[in-house]
Amino acid sequence: MSWEAINATAQLISSFAVVASLWYLAIQVHRSTRIAKLAAQDAAASALRDVTKQFSENAELGRIWRVGLEDIDALSPDDRARFYHVTFQFLKAMETIHFHFIYGLMDEQIWRGWWNLYRHYLASPGLEHYWTLRHDLFSERFQRFVNQMTKPGEPMTVANLLGTEVKSQATQRSGAPDKRPHAANTE
Repeated sequence: MSWEAINATAQLISSFAVVASLWYLAIQVHRSTRIAKLAAQDAAASALRDVTKQFSENAELGRIWRVGLEDIDALSPDDRARFYHVTFQFLKAMETIHFHFIYGLMDEQIWRGWWNLYRHYLASPGLEHYWTLRHDLFSERFQRFVNQMTKPGEPMTVANLLGTEVKSQATQRSGAPDKRPHAANTE
């Protein structure tokens, strides 16, 4: 075998090695990206869970949240201050989730669920009031997102969901069909 043949064989082998290395690297980057997306989605959910968990663990704070969402003026000055504090935390968690989506760290389907939650809560009178007062505490991108969001026809939050459930049960007892999209017909 001549030196030229040995050199050509060596170059062919090294070319295969480079292609194999790049292929392996691409797989690792893809896996790493998937793991980063999952971690970001989990962190976002945890952030909002941490904020809302206190409403179920502390009945008084839960009451303040529910009342404040629908009628901020019904709260005492101390309760209003607590409402503003948890509203800031809630909106910052929402801003983080939005940030994750914008930078491609959140799956589109998961984002749709968060987006629907945003629409309902941001349309509540209490959050609208807070947003008017304190929108400047949030990034310009998040401010644009909130200001361009379309409000749902009938916002549903934890503050008014019970009333909706009571109406739904009365409708079901009367025999009229329940037209809510998430209602299941089990008959």
